[in-house]
Amino acid sequence: MRAGVIGVGHLGQHHARLYASIPGVTLAGVTDQSPDRAKEIAGRHGAQVYGTPSDLLPHVDLVSVAVPTSAHYAVAKMCLEAGKHVLVEKPIAVRPAEAHELVALAKAKGCRLQVGHSERFNPIMRVMRPHIQRPVFIEAHRLSAYSERGTDVDVVLDLMIHDLDLVLSFNPGPVEEVRASGVAVLSPTIDIANARIQFSGGCVANLTASRISTNKMRRLRLFQREGYVSIDFQTRMGIISRRVSPPGERPTIDTEQFQGNTDEPLKLQLESFVQAIRTGSRPEVSGEDGAAALDVAHLVLKAIAEFAARQS
Repeated sequence: MRAGVIGVGHLGQHHARLYASIPGVTLAGVTDQSPDRAKEIAGRHGAQVYGTPSDLLPHVDLVSVAVPTSAHYAVAKMCLEAGKHVLVEKPIAVRPAEAHELVALAKAKGCRLQVGHSERFNPIMRVMRPHIQRPVFIEAHRLSAYSERGTDVDVVLDLMIHDLDLVLSFNPGPVEEVRASGVAVLSPTIDIANARIQFSGGCVANLTASRISTNKMRRLRLFQREGYVSIDFQTRMGIISRRVSPPGERPTIDTEQFQGNTDEPLKLQLESFVQAIRTGSRPEVSGEDGAAALDVAHLVLKAIAEFAARQS
């Protein structure tokens, strides 16, 4: 299969590198707003350079869209209309209506549409997922230092969207209530946010995302009746604590530690995308999944706006 990459900046360059390494896939071409950048990345992997996405599309079967978030919808739509399989980086789009339109378009064209929620492919997540049953409380912290990259959207769409996708992947049921607050500090949009989301299945998720922190953190903690699960996406370490009740003795806590391997999440993600195309199966992180996460992200943004209005 012939692969293309639209946008070969910070993240797109790795899409190009990895497509060039997947058996049965050829990196056929790349395009970028910077012709010099496109030429540099293409030269590394023996690919062709195309001036625009529309120039690239006739020469590929599948494409990664790694342009700024504000352009995800327009570029992904162009690719799907051309009948190409699309992996679009997260979030799938800026507005929910755009996301659902892309999902419907992919279905109408018979194309696979996958969304780049890469934490699903983090090796420690794959190790720990079988131990996650029915969480009753989920806590997530996703903190980063400030960078201009990604600030075309707020921190909810930039960072929190990862954890919203993970929470929804545990099937907590429909959202019942959202409370949230957030503030802009260094960019024109919200830079730090906290959300408390209650689901119909009884689960509550408390999510914090910041892009103005001094220390980087990527942690998820889940409390369930069978025990407690802690996941550190940076160190790829996981902990499970279970209650043990020996007959006639006081209950104790048994703790087991896990370590994820060194596999590259993005490589696993791209291999999964290629496999979905080859088999005609639903992508592991489908367009529907990406749209669902975006729907909840906008409930969070609405709750932030309502909270701010009450404070003014």
